[in-house]
Amino acid sequence: MKIRKHTEQDIPAMIEIWNEIVEEGNAFPQEELLDEESGREFFAAQTYTGCAEDDDGNIAGLYILHPNNVGRCGHLCNASYAVKKGRRGLHIGEKLVTDCIEKAKEYGFGVLQFNAVVESNIHARHLYERLGFRQLGTIPGGFRMKDGHYENICPYYYDLRVRRNDD
Repeated sequence: MKIRKHTEQDIPAMIEIWNEIVEEGNAFPQEELLDEESGREFFAAQTYTGCAEDDDGNIAGLYILHPNNVGRCGHLCNASYAVKKGRRGLHIGEKLVTDCIEKAKEYGFGVLQFNAVVESNIHARHLYERLGFRQLGTIPGGFRMKDGHYENICPYYYDLRVRRNDD
């Protein structure tokens, strides 16, 4: 499995994976599905879009990296991760997050912040905490699930300026 910058040829697979997460309705705030045109525009608008490519050349996951704010807070970035159904649980997400941390540093960001991690998304939360992210608190009822009920969200951050033992 290698993580690399996306190419034009990856866009159909990326749209499919992104839309899987949106349709599940328990992780991404977006409700509109991407089509070929909107997907191409969406991924092109990011600071960086990375793909997880398996040994057979198939796209198994992706991430987007972009500013989280502007001006005096422009050093804050945000990211979203998506792993294809059937490929989850294989540590692809960990590879995506680790690569994203390095790309965020390369682009000069100082803090990687996740605004809306759903409290019940325990696999993502455990991964983030294991990698050194810190939870900022809890926003009660901050995320409307697909079935209409509300769940808490847990913002997380990672200080990209702090040197760690593995840096």
